[in-house]
Amino acid sequence: MTKIITLDHGSGGQASDDLIKNLFLKYLTHPELKQLNDSAVLEQVSGKLAFSTDSYVVDPIFFPGGDIGELAVNGTINDLSMMGARPLYLSLGLIIEEGLDLDDLEKIIYSIGRASEITGVPIVTGDTKVVPKGKGDKIFINTSGIGVIDSGIDIGPHRIKEGDKIILSGTMADHGVTILTKRAEIDFSGSLTSDTTALHNITSLLLDHFPGDIHAMRDPTRGGVANVLNELAENTELNMEIKESNIPIRAEVKAACELLGLDPLYLANEGKCLIFVSATVADETLKLLRNLPEGKMAAIIGHTDTQHPGKVILNTNAGGRRLVNRLIGAPLPRIC
Repeated sequence: MTKIITLDHGSGGQASDDLIKNLFLKYLTHPELKQLNDSAVLEQVSGKLAFSTDSYVVDPIFFPGGDIGELAVNGTINDLSMMGARPLYLSLGLIIEEGLDLDDLEKIIYSIGRASEITGVPIVTGDTKVVPKGKGDKIFINTSGIGVIDSGIDIGPHRIKEGDKIILSGTMADHGVTILTKRAEIDFSGSLTSDTTALHNITSLLLDHFPGDIHAMRDPTRGGVANVLNELAENTELNMEIKESNIPIRAEVKAACELLGLDPLYLANEGKCLIFVSATVADETLKLLRNLPEGKMAAIIGHTDTQHPGKVILNTNAGGRRLVNRLIGAPLPRIC
């Protein structure tokens, strides 16, 4: 094969066949995908189905802690998990720009295959398109996912109620700051790294232990913790009261945000979730989370009440209180 992607790789001819068989199927090994049919034929499952799709256009495509391929797998798994679903299958759609280095493409496909293997959620169908140079930006990825919600599981904003505790499963803003500094070629001391990871083990364990007390879960990606809390405050007409001193954030992330004039509440996360849980089991939930690698920095960051319906209030470290509004504009482009 040539060392870069050419338009021939998207033609459906020999170059396409070589790319699929010699690269994609080298790392994506599920038997259903290997049949190269027009669609995957899947076993019937019992329970409610969850279906999600997302597209990934992150720039740069390689960053400390991950790459666009791993991000695409984990991101769609997390979208399913936030609804209480057990992720079962993923699809993979690639839009590749002519001229992409084949070594870079192989690194991405390897990363996708590895993330799929680690999470146990297989790629069962896919598609590849090649666009002329200048009509894309290296590579864009779409992943869609199917999961099943077991009987008795019902979570979502409609279940959030007054008095719920709000748990953040780990440190915030890691991904957003990492992408920004990498893109701008800003070098900070410390170890800025993306938090991209799949959360289905966390959500599954929580729902196994507290099926009726986990009311809602959301992953605060674009717009960060602030935007998710605002959205849920508006949807539920409840007040989200959070405490700045309780919000976990790495020292190097905080320092980078202060230097760049960014509010970490609005920066993206790719491996954390907000959990709304009954106050009666909040401490037990936190203890359970902290026993997991993905949740060792989890913290109760606030609660819901009715004092300021539809608003998010931050109790600051300085002893004041301020309104946390929705994100306006795009302070950090192309973070996922």
